[in-house]
Amino acid sequence: MKRVLVAGSGGREHALALSLSKSPILDKLYCAPGNPGTSPFAENIQVDLKDFDAFARIIAEKEINVVVIGPENPLVDGLKDYLEERGILENVVFVGPGKEGAKLEGSKEFAKEFMSRWSIPTARFKTFEAGEEAEAKIFLKSLNPPYVLKADGLAAGKGVVIPEDYDSAVRELGEMLGGKFGSAGKRVVIEEFLTGIELSVFVLTDGKDYMLLPSAKDYKRIGEGDSGLNTGGMGAVSPLPFADELFMKKVEDRVIVPTLRGLGEEGINYQGFIFFGLMNCNGDPYVIEYNVRMGDPETEAVLPRVKSDLLAHFVAMGEGALKEERIAISENTSVAVVAVSAGYPEAYESGIEISVEDNIDSLVFHSGTALKDGSVVTSGGRVLVVSAMGDSIDSAAKRAYTDIKKISFNGMYYRGDIGEDIKRLLNQ
Repeated sequence: MKRVLVAGSGGREHALALSLSKSPILDKLYCAPGNPGTSPFAENIQVDLKDFDAFARIIAEKEINVVVIGPENPLVDGLKDYLEERGILENVVFVGPGKEGAKLEGSKEFAKEFMSRWSIPTARFKTFEAGEEAEAKIFLKSLNPPYVLKADGLAAGKGVVIPEDYDSAVRELGEMLGGKFGSAGKRVVIEEFLTGIELSVFVLTDGKDYMLLPSAKDYKRIGEGDSGLNTGGMGAVSPLPFADELFMKKVEDRVIVPTLRGLGEEGINYQGFIFFGLMNCNGDPYVIEYNVRMGDPETEAVLPRVKSDLLAHFVAMGEGALKEERIAISENTSVAVVAVSAGYPEAYESGIEISVEDNIDSLVFHSGTALKDGSVVTSGGRVLVVSAMGDSIDSAAKRAYTDIKKISFNGMYYRGDIGEDIKRLLNQ
């Protein structure tokens, strides 16, 4: 029997914890810090994700066997290395890479150079820093608009801008290098714009073998029709009809296998999730980005479709035995819709009481909530995720939208078109 610690406080961690809570080999489940949604089935422990000493104490005192890291920051900051150096991870499975492996997400430049070294298909790119604006302008002129500009470091999923013309790109570059995204934007990766359909593919790897999870599509823009500012994610759909056997074979052969080979040959011992942000360009996969954890809100659409024991898969990963595991996936479609605070992804208020009716059939994951005087209130930009299953995108979406209307808080907003673009593709 296993004692498990899930680190994080959002919808992704709520979904991970809920899946793990169903395992027959679970003894005790802890969430650090967790949220009001995890408290019914897990023990929440208040801890700052930057306090590595506190994590070490919790793992020792609670006799934790499996540690699951939800967000990227502790991984990029080297939590695993810190715990290993102190002998905390002996006989403990840690789901997530060390600091070197986490560079796949922590540095866009490292990721792109890694793809280049291992011939992994991706967009043309170059990296620039302050003082190199003249060279950056020359490179921009070699590309066709629109342009993709990425902050090299972590920017909470918002460090990508897509200017429509050359003058806008030059202006954005200046703002990014001037501190628009803080230290994350000290270096900026400029890429050619890829045209196609975006999707997310996830694997769990033990460093040698991998387990392929369901595909998903994330909706990043705040407005319907993919308009407005980038967010951390406004919804997700899983699976994708165009991610068929032929396309996924290309993904495995051209992207997943070369990535794992490259990590191994570069001496990076990687155990955990790898998120491949892909673009389907006329049937061929190109890598937009890597993440070193599950996506949010894709997790809330993907994990409800996983029928096998997630905790058993994690244990096998820790033992280097993923090759023997078999994942079971529901053939149903999942649609997740995110309810956000007014003003998000810019300034918004917190502490607003949330009302939820009792007759909700969908899963409701807490992303940015807190308890105040016995009531659940908003505490973030993305507040709740409603995730529903159905035998089609249409039926799953109808259930999700029926149930999200049973939730209310002042200023609540959600996109009403999650999955509509895929439905149009199917009807072509």
